[in-house]
Amino acid sequence: MAKSKRRLRRSQLNHELDDLVRGICGGFLFGVPLLYTVEVWWIGSIVTPPRLIAALLITLIVVYLLSQTEGFRKARATTEREAIGDAIEAVALGLVCAALMLVILRQVTFETRLSEALGKIIFESVPFSLGVALANQFLRENEDSTSDPTGKPSLSQRFFPEGNLNETVADIGATLIGATIIAFSIAPTDEVMMLVSAVDGPWLLLTVVISLILSYSIVFQANFTRQGQRQLQKGLFQSPLSETVISYLVSLLAAALMLGFFRQISLATPWDLAFRHILILGLPATIGGAAGRLAL
Repeated sequence: MAKSKRRLRRSQLNHELDDLVRGICGGFLFGVPLLYTVEVWWIGSIVTPPRLIAALLITLIVVYLLSQTEGFRKARATTEREAIGDAIEAVALGLVCAALMLVILRQVTFETRLSEALGKIIFESVPFSLGVALANQFLRENEDSTSDPTGKPSLSQRFFPEGNLNETVADIGATLIGATIIAFSIAPTDEVMMLVSAVDGPWLLLTVVISLILSYSIVFQANFTRQGQRQLQKGLFQSPLSETVISYLVSLLAAALMLGFFRQISLATPWDLAFRHILILGLPATIGGAAGRLAL
């Protein structure tokens, strides 16, 4: 009996962890583009307390409505109390994710006024919270995640038949497509240059770590669509760790190409400055690349 209870608690804990990871990944998929928007930083830094409270309340109401349809948990809320609890948890996750990224990107520091920090965090948390609530809508998992119930092959399977090399090429192509979709509109903006001047040393290293963790979580931990199928693939770099690292390098290559296309960096740019540009843009590119590997 005691062992059964421990197994049950362990199972519940694992389900809760999976739900939280799925919610966080959904938040980043939806929230990262706005994270690279200077206007949101400025508005958050000057907004008045009543508007902050209103923004939180409106976000909570919208997230509550979304939680009644899908939400971020594997099991849909069945009671009013569960729906309200899921909504509060989604907003809390959004606030935590926004605060974490604003600190890492040095838009919130110890020198930042409390009112300014709260404004930035609350305004940036809105898309993150919506992303958490829409996590199951982004990349819904099928009942049988290892095969398509219609019998139709995925898009990557149609263009790249089974085989180690073909599956690896398909993953690289999907990573490049996803990275471009998410990061292309960010690459030419002044925000990248502003963040490059602010983020250095350990904060730049944290950006790399966050990118890798999110890439792994989106593809292998969040229980999004085709996760089981991906774990059965036999490409050249198909173990979770090696695929995550290789896909991150491919995303950095995509970021470098986009920055070069928009003349943000060139062969004349000092290598250390160009490298920082690439790592900063590499965060949204990596998130897009991870989503691309699942979607294609």
